[in-house]
Amino acid sequence: MTYLGVAAGGALGAVLRWWLGEATGPSTGFPWTTFAINLTGCFVLACLPAVAAVRRRPVLAAALGPGLLGGYTTMSAFAEETRALLADERILVASAYATGTLGACLAAVLLAEHLTGRPPPGPVIEP
Repeated sequence: MTYLGVAAGGALGAVLRWWLGEATGPSTGFPWTTFAINLTGCFVLACLPAVAAVRRRPVLAAALGPGLLGGYTTMSAFAEETRALLADERILVASAYATGTLGACLAAVLLAEHLTGRPPPGPVIEP
């Protein structure tokens, strides 16, 4: 059942990502659509553990996490867009995009943890 949840969520996430790309059109400068997709995906993924239904149902957690959000977010488009910016000798924009995406996504995860009251990961202390 988990496989089906991940497959269905992944299909939905991939279609949603494709639709957003179509709705916004090709980027002519900074790749804002992929940036926004990855940023919102990181935020929502970090919020999932705060949802009781997700904690109680492993199939739902798999369908929404690696499924929906895994299909929605896109490391491959991020990498290709960065490569294309570098190939166009837009070094400053490529650098801002690469470091900005990583920094903003980390900030989104930390914000989600703060808003949901979820403690940040720490060292495991054995009794």
